[in-house]
Amino acid sequence: MEKERPDNVVFSEEQGYHANLLPYSTNVGAPIIKVDDVVSWKSRGISNVNKEFENKFNELKLQYQALMEEYEWNELVYQSKFSFEPVIGEIYHLYRGEDGVNFLSLIGPLEWNREHIGTFKLNSERKWIVLRDKESSFPKF
Repeated sequence: MEKERPDNVVFSEEQGYHANLLPYSTNVGAPIIKVDDVVSWKSRGISNVNKEFENKFNELKLQYQALMEEYEWNELVYQSKFSFEPVIGEIYHLYRGEDGVNFLSLIGPLEWNREHIGTFKLNSERKWIVLRDKESSFPKF
């Protein structure tokens, strides 16, 4: 006849079960052994990191688009016709001539009736900064 034993203690060492190897506590006074849910931690981490990558990608995409727009404006102004040396800090206006060739002028768009492409300012790095283009009526200061 087998001796009666309490339910909260493991006594099956003859079958190969040792209390110190079980994934749960074997007596009432033992601390709770809780397995962390790393799957949800990983999925939260992946979600947060992916969101951060997406935000950074969108920032870089906007910076790239702004850089390309700046490049295209500079290319347009530098390819235009002008017979003077532009002064840094001065404001110039780009027009399309009757012959279809773009030209740079000091004369503002309200002072004569020509097809105005944009208003620009030459900065110290010799880049043309768009102050106003023909699509917008407000300055881009």
